[in-house]
Amino acid sequence: MPYELFIGLRYLKAKRKSTFISIITVISTSGVALGVLALIVVLAVMTGFEESLKTKIMGTNAHVVVLGGSSGIDNYPGLIDRIKKFGGVQAATPFIYSQVMLTSGKNVSGVVLRGIDLETDGKVTNLHRAVCDGDIKALAFSAGAPLAGSEPPLPGIMIGRELSRNLNLYVGDTLNVVSPMGNITPLGMIPKMKKFRVVALFNTGMYEYDATLAYVGLSQAQEFLGMGDSVTGIQLKVADVYKTGELVKQLNAGLGAPYHARDWMQMNKNILFALKTEKMVMFIILTLIVLVAAFGIASTLFMVVMEKTKDIAILKSMGATGSSIMKIFVLEGLIIGVTGTFAGTVGGLLIACNLEQIVNFIQRLTGFELFSKDVYYLDHFPSQVVPGDVVLICVTAIAISFIATLYPAWQASRMAPAEALRYE
Repeated sequence: MPYELFIGLRYLKAKRKSTFISIITVISTSGVALGVLALIVVLAVMTGFEESLKTKIMGTNAHVVVLGGSSGIDNYPGLIDRIKKFGGVQAATPFIYSQVMLTSGKNVSGVVLRGIDLETDGKVTNLHRAVCDGDIKALAFSAGAPLAGSEPPLPGIMIGRELSRNLNLYVGDTLNVVSPMGNITPLGMIPKMKKFRVVALFNTGMYEYDATLAYVGLSQAQEFLGMGDSVTGIQLKVADVYKTGELVKQLNAGLGAPYHARDWMQMNKNILFALKTEKMVMFIILTLIVLVAAFGIASTLFMVVMEKTKDIAILKSMGATGSSIMKIFVLEGLIIGVTGTFAGTVGGLLIACNLEQIVNFIQRLTGFELFSKDVYYLDHFPSQVVPGDVVLICVTAIAISFIATLYPAWQASRMAPAEALRYE
């Protein structure tokens, strides 16, 4: 063992007259550990929420969307064949997108109506997994086919759970779909209206989707909106969801006007940017805890240097260089920082990996609901530990601890033996 490390370890052991310094050392180590623990737990929770949100977004929406001009896409089967030739495209499905109003009794709600192809939509999105009541296959029934028994032959529609609550609708109820793009008559524009029957409810876990989306069959949407055989666009599923940017560039260059491709990041850039910014800000704020602990490390070293003035003078008289003296106190401070970082990492990983069980235990113990599934629309408390984040936190904590040791150690290395022993 190098003698600098040996002496640094000896200085960490408190003597009877230096108990106060030992207490400050423990507080500094605890501060570093608490900061690292808080960083790991908070970033794990925020990463869990972010990944859960991305899963919900990509479960309802496609990875890439190709839109046509103002009149839509006429020969969409041929366009799908062209798109599938691009590398990375796994599946494609046509869709129709339009804003309409739903009315049921005295209840009215503006929603986005989507027409989907049931044969291919399941290969691109996970919408069929979000169905919580009814059967999504009933959307395929045509207007001339009865739904059940003597019920009138109505086309089917699927709405979100929150929308069904707002309109007080359930599976089997009827509603009116009103399109502002109506028919022109001598009396002016008359909105187009058609009655549908609710055949299914879906629950994606995102309020914006569950309260503002409604789905019908592709042919029903074409007939109701008067689009003929055209569609609004093509939805794509790709192999790597984090490499959609390059595919979008290739599609825009290869397909040309009037087609325009967008990926899921572009369509949700506001919320993704907000999550990324919030995560970065929380990292900076919680790093301040480690900075406060670093001041404790510096204070500890200053007091140790003042107490060990005679020892420093004797070491220098025996031939110790200034760099060796500096190394002693740098190693002492690093031991405090590394110990605190290790303790905080272990504690943070234990909490982050068992956070849901801990939250449930606290809720049962106190009777207070810390995490409401109805408010956050999540069936579990999300927590995901990213190894890269843990490494970054550990490196940051150790680096801050190292920087905090430099000035006290430098002051100790500049001490002159004669001055130190003058009053001894």
